[in-house]
Amino acid sequence: MAEKDVNEQIQENAENQAGMATNSDENQAGSTHLNNPVENEPETEKLKTELQDAKDRYLRLAAEFENYKRRTAKERIELIQTAGRDMIVELLPVLDDCDRAQKQLETTDDAQVIREGVNLVFHKLRNTLQSKGVKPMETVGKDFDADLHEAITEIPAATEDLKGKVVDEVVKGYYLNDKIIRHAKVVVGK
Repeated sequence: MAEKDVNEQIQENAENQAGMATNSDENQAGSTHLNNPVENEPETEKLKTELQDAKDRYLRLAAEFENYKRRTAKERIELIQTAGRDMIVELLPVLDDCDRAQKQLETTDDAQVIREGVNLVFHKLRNTLQSKGVKPMETVGKDFDADLHEAITEIPAATEDLKGKVVDEVVKGYYLNDKIIRHAKVVVGK
């Protein structure tokens, strides 16, 4: 029986030591012990609920942002693919006029009628381009400007006042809504 008492005492000591290890804060200064239940259960539950709500809002916002990125990328691709659609639609009547002019070339020998038809087609094309913001660059007689012009060659100027000026235009330059879309290729007097 003495052996049984010794075993019980050893077990009690082990439990006390384990309890002391887990409850070592009992001897520490402070108002709360680790093994005491939290007295503010409703406040803890409220904070847990708020945290869960914040996580849900975050996940919804992240998903919404991903959808936004996908949608804008798709819209951007569609815009690039159809960017010239309006211009093409505007040019189709000019193409129709070109087809009619080609048929007219096959059926008539009157040069005056052909000339008038071609002039009408060019006039319609210019008007269509101008309505879309395309306008030609005026270059001949103006000072050479490297921002606007591309010098193809230089030739001796016929007069002193033509030095450094554009004396001939090889390829016309164009603006689109006041931005250069093609530089004029010019001959400059020296």
